[in-house]
Amino acid sequence: MQTLPPRCHWTGIPLPGRNLQPWYFPTIFIFRSKKMPATSEALFQLLQMLTGLSEADAAPFSETANTRLLTAGEFYIREGDTARKVAYVEKGLVRGYHTRENGEEATLLLRWEGQFVAALDTIVYHRPSRFHYRALEDTTLLEIDYDKLGALLRQHQQFEPMRNFFVMKTLADAMARVESFVLLSPEERYLALVRDKIDIVNRVHDKHLASFLGITPVSLSRIRQRIRQRR
Repeated sequence: MQTLPPRCHWTGIPLPGRNLQPWYFPTIFIFRSKKMPATSEALFQLLQMLTGLSEADAAPFSETANTRLLTAGEFYIREGDTARKVAYVEKGLVRGYHTRENGEEATLLLRWEGQFVAALDTIVYHRPSRFHYRALEDTTLLEIDYDKLGALLRQHQQFEPMRNFFVMKTLADAMARVESFVLLSPEERYLALVRDKIDIVNRVHDKHLASFLGITPVSLSRIRQRIRQRR
């Protein structure tokens, strides 16, 4: 395994009791300095990790990004929007979900610090998003327009590792989620999340957590009861 740069650690979804290798990608945590604006600082640290570029070399990328502040409950992207943008979660928590005809909400994903959020169906298929992306708590995003990013990459090929990282990280997240539903029981999915991201379990409302795990709130309550009884 490669040596990690400062302020990074490996993250993934280990599969409890299974002899399988999880996907691992670095999660980057941002430490601000007084020398640069928050956006430039955060993006520079990420770019430096991926490309080894200096602050001056990374300036064109930083100049295309902006900081987006969301309050708890605020939408980042709504179902039907055609926003082709990618955001890095510096602070906070975002839920992606679809509202069915009966009003039931099905959670697609949760994104927290050090992860990316984007309406991939819009970016890939050039169609309106089928999902809402909404802040569950006050959230700070570092946002860049995907098409502007493409133009930037054509002009400055040294940024290509940035796009490769986003694509591979997105694929890894998707594969880990699919594998968890194919290979794990609901209780195992819950235990894996508790073990690896207990802070997320504590920050997400039970109904959203249950939806994320693919179960009902009643089933989540029963799983917790069984776990308590075994202890």
